[in-house]
Amino acid sequence: MSDFSQLVPEHVRHLGLYTPGKSRRQAQQETGVEAIKLASNENPFGPSPKAIEAMRAVLSEAYLYPDNEVSELRRKLAEFHAIGIENVVPAAGSTALLGVIARTLLSPGLNAITSERSFIIYPIAAQAAGGGIKQIPMRDDSFDLDAILAAVDRHTRLVFLSNPNNPTGTIRTASLVDDFLKKLPHHVTAVLDEAYYDFAEHFSRLRGVDYSHAVDSVRQGRKVVVLRTFSKVHGLAGLRVGYGIGPAELMSYVARMRTTFSVSGVAQAAAVAALTDRPHVEKTLANNAGEAARLIEAMAGLGYRVAPTWANFLYCELEEDAAKVANHMQQEGVIIRPLAPWGAPTAIRVTIGTPQQNDLFLKVFKKVLRPADR
Repeated sequence: MSDFSQLVPEHVRHLGLYTPGKSRRQAQQETGVEAIKLASNENPFGPSPKAIEAMRAVLSEAYLYPDNEVSELRRKLAEFHAIGIENVVPAAGSTALLGVIARTLLSPGLNAITSERSFIIYPIAAQAAGGGIKQIPMRDDSFDLDAILAAVDRHTRLVFLSNPNNPTGTIRTASLVDDFLKKLPHHVTAVLDEAYYDFAEHFSRLRGVDYSHAVDSVRQGRKVVVLRTFSKVHGLAGLRVGYGIGPAELMSYVARMRTTFSVSGVAQAAAVAALTDRPHVEKTLANNAGEAARLIEAMAGLGYRVAPTWANFLYCELEEDAAKVANHMQQEGVIIRPLAPWGAPTAIRVTIGTPQQNDLFLKVFKKVLRPADR
């Protein structure tokens, strides 16, 4: 009988495991209660009607392998961002690209840097590639860019910046990130993870803030890879399609490291169609901004600190065991995300849903956190 602990490399044996937000089906099986899911930052309106129509149109071709080059989507994305097609690499979600980029640039003895309380995949991706990871404490619930710069050494190859950050929902403005990139040593590549770009850009217009010059940085020849996804504002999380924009030479290596046929034909068709449905995007963004304000005001009125969000979720400090609160809320039919895996055991993340979903969330939140008021 094999002892795989002697066969599997040490960095794999000690790899952390990503635990996703609980699915509606799982929660309902556990409680027997019909539930809404506000745990994984999905679009509450679902996919664009144009994307659904495009998916239906190609289902009969599911027996065929997809276009490995993702040619049509790459062309559309290059046009959309006014950048060369050689700068764009789609993959099975931006999460997959994190792993590919880490394997492309890291190896044993090299390291990546990110922040504490940021996207939990960053350390997993770095360690799976055999590299080390430095997680720098936050400042004001966001990335401490000065401290990250100070942590760079000659073995550093990657810096992961989530902007807006998951799970705190905070940003670093374009001027701060631009200044940071100028100071990064030549041997370090910055991965600017903008999964929630559309929400942040919408908030920035409302608030008069200059949010991101990330794609401009690629055009200027900086060592930057920008990650975007169709999982959030476009509502295609279940299809797994995202993309990276970066220097042509680096992206050619990333493309080689990608899994063959990594983006399904159905996902490619849906993503192309989703890009053309601006009304669906605008509906999502308007709902998100209005409901974010309503939720923050209501939760603050109950005495809880909610970080001002630039994304489609809220980060709330409860000052008590968040896992227990999440379990009580699940019993009442609302699934939220406790954040102990991020090192924040007394905090929760709540996806901003439809007005009806948010009404139920607030009702249950008050019932669970303020039982004396019942």
